[in-house]
Amino acid sequence: MHCPFCAHADTRVIDSRLLGEGDQVRRRRECQSCKARFTTYETAELSLPRVIKSDGRRETFLDDKLRGGIVKALEKRPVPMERVENAINQIKRRIRERGEREIESVRIGELVMDALRGLDQVAYVRFASVYRSFEDVRAFLEEIERLENELPPDLREQQLELIQSETRPDKSGKSG
Repeated sequence: MHCPFCAHADTRVIDSRLLGEGDQVRRRRECQSCKARFTTYETAELSLPRVIKSDGRRETFLDDKLRGGIVKALEKRPVPMERVENAINQIKRRIRERGEREIESVRIGELVMDALRGLDQVAYVRFASVYRSFEDVRAFLEEIERLENELPPDLREQQLELIQSETRPDKSGKSG
């Protein structure tokens, strides 16, 4: 690395330390010529695949777009940002693990729905209603019922009910 002070090409590392969760390295360097010291930071550059939109266009994967969609679905919901960030990181990890240069936006949407299903039922239904473009109320209710039936018991206890049992119509359409 070139010295930022004298531009000499020969510098040496005098100290290295891991930062944060170990995903960044801080290096203290010294120029062999002018003896000036400076700090550099090293992180792994992990590129995400390009996104194939439903109309065939290709776009760069945008972290902010993923975060924005999830945060919007979770708006005014009692989900800590730490859990949101963990979900975003998990989605990005799953995308990277595929090892592909391109990924369809539909697949990203499915990963987001999987993550939201575990975070908050209301946020999941909000996202799904836009993502799946429900045609009518019946399709919307079917999705809610499917969600409630598929949810594991330990997650079910952590969630608020989407529709109260007393007011939910039974199969005949009558309130029960």
